[in-house]
Amino acid sequence: MAEQVKSFPEAEVAGIEDQKTTAVDVDHQLEHALTVKLVLKHHPALVWWCFFWAMAGVGWGFDAQINGAVLSVASFRRDYGYMLNSEAVLPADWQVAFNTCSSIGQFFGGFLYSYVADRIGRKNSMYIGVLIVTGGILGEIFSRANAAFVVSKLILGFGLGFYLTLGPLCTSEIAPVVLRGMATAGVNLGVTLGQLLSNAVTKALGEREDRWAYAGPFATQLFFCLFLGALRPLAPETPWYLDRNGRRDEAMRSIRKLEEISSSSEQGSIVKCFKGTDRVRTMISTGVFFCQHFVGIVFVLGYSTYFFQLAGLPTACSFDLAVGVTACGVVGNICSWFVVNSFGRRKIFLSGMVTLTSLLLLIGIMDLVPTSAAQWVQAALTVIWAFCYFATIGAMAFAILGEASSTALRAPTMALAVNLIVPYMVNLDQGNLQGKVGFVFGGLGVLATVWAWFYVPELKGRTFDEIDTMFQARVPPHKMGSYVLHGV
Repeated sequence: MAEQVKSFPEAEVAGIEDQKTTAVDVDHQLEHALTVKLVLKHHPALVWWCFFWAMAGVGWGFDAQINGAVLSVASFRRDYGYMLNSEAVLPADWQVAFNTCSSIGQFFGGFLYSYVADRIGRKNSMYIGVLIVTGGILGEIFSRANAAFVVSKLILGFGLGFYLTLGPLCTSEIAPVVLRGMATAGVNLGVTLGQLLSNAVTKALGEREDRWAYAGPFATQLFFCLFLGALRPLAPETPWYLDRNGRRDEAMRSIRKLEEISSSSEQGSIVKCFKGTDRVRTMISTGVFFCQHFVGIVFVLGYSTYFFQLAGLPTACSFDLAVGVTACGVVGNICSWFVVNSFGRRKIFLSGMVTLTSLLLLIGIMDLVPTSAAQWVQAALTVIWAFCYFATIGAMAFAILGEASSTALRAPTMALAVNLIVPYMVNLDQGNLQGKVGFVFGGLGVLATVWAWFYVPELKGRTFDEIDTMFQARVPPHKMGSYVLHGV
């Protein structure tokens, strides 16, 4: 412990060593004594490695967005679809397979990662994920048949499940309390940047007439594999993982490399996450991501370009608006950094749910107005939605996941049911609901907001030990922000 204390500036630990405290008490006091300014000034390595792990979010966000973006590419619809009234259309059932196989792969890949990462470490598990993702991307690029393309998406999704679990898991394990909310929200910034890059690349290549209009964006994803794979040997293993596996000397070396304090905890299992108080933690961790899907994240971001086209906007404008949607998302996520430690997770999440639900209902109402002006209002509301989403629940869901989740379960929580139904709601050869899907997601958003009121906790400024204590004491999640801890 003395070595840990010495790695901090005197101002950070003044008075702590002189008190008659246990080692655990010193850990807690050190974490609470840190400020964002001190971390940024004295621990640049810690900030850099948080950025490195968040790059997994960029790779995941790029692929998540490209799924919907390529639907707007004429050559993609031509090569994998059929002609309907002189227009190339992708069959809705093939879109279901296209989206579902990726979600299924991510679901099982995420659970496999949580199992493997506890046995061979975070770094080695990430390397496996990079190899799987690379194989899936190459399959997408060179597959010509529909079936082969779907299999490639399944393989890629499996690797992306590693990515989606990796980012929030590692950033939450290496970041001190004061930086944890920003670091885990930074994973969502990575997701947003990936989506922005995806739309930008699709806009640049999407109007080509050959297959590279969509194969080019797929190939761009290889950059993220190269970045993560090349720097992986230099990345420190998380001290939390090393310590709980009895490798204390290695944990201390990792702490010195990161220059931060890390909490320890006993090793858990996936089964344990669904027992006792861990069941509530798992429900909260997955529930915040279900809330994202209930307010239309798949529809508004994943299908934005295709939706703009179906709404009657010109193709070029659709690409531009899609870039604008994700650009506003980047700005919104950065804004979340300045409020996450001031207002806390719960207030931001709840206000976001109310705002997004209201915007979705307005989008639905505008679809009932048969004018071109209403279409542009819908487009503007979609851009505003993106800003609000990433400034609120987009960022906060990752912060809550990193703090509330059971230790052994940081798996992806993709909502398979939403991925199944969205293609049928927006596609020309099926429901063709267009903007009326705002009513669907607006209604779901009302239900999700009610759930969030009771189950989204306020964990700002709490150490992992303090969070564990509150859950073990069965404190209602909506009362955790005001709960007073004694003797922790």
